[in-house]
Amino acid sequence: MKNITIEDVAKKAGVSKGTVSAVINSKDSVRPSTRDHILQIMKELNFRPKGIARKLKNGGVDKVIGLLIKDLSYPFYTEIAAGVKEYANKNDYSVVISSSENIHEFEVKLSHMFTSKDIKGTIIAPTVEGSAEIEHLFMLKMINYPFVLLEDVKGIQANVVAIDNLKAIKKAVKYLIDGGHTKIVHFAGPVQSSHTQERIEGFRHAFSESTLIFNKNMIVPIGSKHDESYNKTIDYFKTTPKADYPTAIVCFNDQQALGVMLALKELKIKVPDEISIIGNDDIFYARIYPTPLTTIKAPLHEIGIKAAEILIRSIEANQIIPVERVIFNTEFVIRESTRLLK
Repeated sequence: MKNITIEDVAKKAGVSKGTVSAVINSKDSVRPSTRDHILQIMKELNFRPKGIARKLKNGGVDKVIGLLIKDLSYPFYTEIAAGVKEYANKNDYSVVISSSENIHEFEVKLSHMFTSKDIKGTIIAPTVEGSAEIEHLFMLKMINYPFVLLEDVKGIQANVVAIDNLKAIKKAVKYLIDGGHTKIVHFAGPVQSSHTQERIEGFRHAFSESTLIFNKNMIVPIGSKHDESYNKTIDYFKTTPKADYPTAIVCFNDQQALGVMLALKELKIKVPDEISIIGNDDIFYARIYPTPLTTIKAPLHEIGIKAAEILIRSIEANQIIPVERVIFNTEFVIRESTRLLK
């Protein structure tokens, strides 16, 4: 099939190449009706904007995909990246990896850069939930740029590869409730993450299926970064009467859990004798924490492979194909950071 060019789009739309280019680059010099018409033609032709293709010495064209994650230092993303790289390399693609550092403006800037540098498609760990701030993702959709999200974003139909957060947290909380814990709190993650909301819902669901009553004070937002989690844990216990201390904490992720455990050690609160801790992700050093961490194991490598598979299939399709949503189950891993009370 012939590669569709800007000239083809312009001819079918009855406009100049410059007008098509202005639409691709989100310039406001084009009337809304003309812009919508051009975007529809681009969709019909399955046109994808391209940067300047760099030729290899053998005459071929570089095949590159992007991976835009939130935190280069967190092993959760390292393992996903390994899966992406494995699948991409087997299919003759290279991978460019960058990090938004959980900053929305960086994500927008990097996603725009990827589309302009002949990176064929991108896997994105988004920093937003559902709001006006997803405009850059809508633009990727409108210009038919292939991408896969590593978590759901409300309001946009896109390829998604993720885990069943609600089911995972629900199982962890049920384990604590069945084990005699009645004073359980959830240390929640970043408010802008859909993972945070899904894990809160899983926590709620576990209580709705028990005789215990849920209340909003059980959800304590402390973020996901180590230092932030450490400091907010210190603040939480210094402002909470000892009689109201929880007997168990379900953490947003393993990185947060480490900050929590170090804070508890400083406060001379013993894990798990006084408070049980559950993490999330089962990153490789969770088992060698000061107290080996009970956690939720996600198939991170498989997530990376599946995300790369869907992305490359979208890139190489000669016509628009349906979006895919793949949700992986998790495994609950019991270690020494939890104890049952009955």
